[in-house]
Amino acid sequence: MTPLKPYLIRSIYEWIIDNQLTPHLLVDAENPDAVLPTEFIENGKIVLNMRPEAIQDLVLGNNEIQFHARFSGESVHIITPTTAVLAIYAKENGKGMVFDPEEPDNDTPPSAPEKKHTKPQLRVVK
Repeated sequence: MTPLKPYLIRSIYEWIIDNQLTPHLLVDAENPDAVLPTEFIENGKIVLNMRPEAIQDLVLGNNEIQFHARFSGESVHIITPTTAVLAIYAKENGKGMVFDPEEPDNDTPPSAPEKKHTKPQLRVVK
């Protein structure tokens, strides 16, 4: 089963855009697979403005998010795994979704405990 998180990110992004608000992405900048401008990282995190007018070539994939953005006048290619996304929210009102960084990013259901095979028991019901 595919992870739910990328679908939530895409749907919340669309909801924010549909309401003429500014989508921001909070990313764990310490993720080794993230390609981010290091000079804008604070406390191991970075907030990315994902307003369509501020970015180009947005790809909201199942495994990673990519786009081009300008930082201090220079174009930077941003790549962040969806596992590194900590939150997506609207700048204006803070509404969106926060993801638990401790939670594994897989939707594998827990395995069911093994059932003991016992003899069927019958009883008389009156």
